[in-house]
Amino acid sequence: MGATTGVTASGDRPLPWRAPSPTTEITMTYPQPGNWSDPSWPQQQAGQPEGGYAPPAYPGYGYPPPMARPTNSLAIAALICSLAGIATCISAPVGAILGHVARRQIRERGEAGDGMALAGIIVGWIITGLMVLLIAFYVVIIIIAINSETSTTY
Repeated sequence: MGATTGVTASGDRPLPWRAPSPTTEITMTYPQPGNWSDPSWPQQQAGQPEGGYAPPAYPGYGYPPPMARPTNSLAIAALICSLAGIATCISAPVGAILGHVARRQIRERGEAGDGMALAGIIVGWIITGLMVLLIAFYVVIIIIAINSETSTTY
């Protein structure tokens, strides 16, 4: 036998479902605001605010959240000048010196940015040292080229 569709477990046939016709008007009624009551909900006590809201909370005790420390502007300038020294080779020593000044100000004022100032110092002095080595190398090459014993006759 085949599957019995449309038959309930008791063997009765369910009533066919019919959609309401488009001309049938469906009206729904709702209780008026303020007149609704549910016996399972607690009743409003006298003297409580309408709506069941709790009274506003008191402000918290203790200290306010800590303020963020401002970043030292010389530390930012030191890092920027030192990194710009990679391309220019002139601003690297300026960045290193600004980094030293920034670290002193950070210790005195309690500002943030010590890592940036330290990075400016390190990068600035490394680039300055490489620049000095490069200039010394050029000077040695020029001296060798001038003192070479190749003579030319015209």
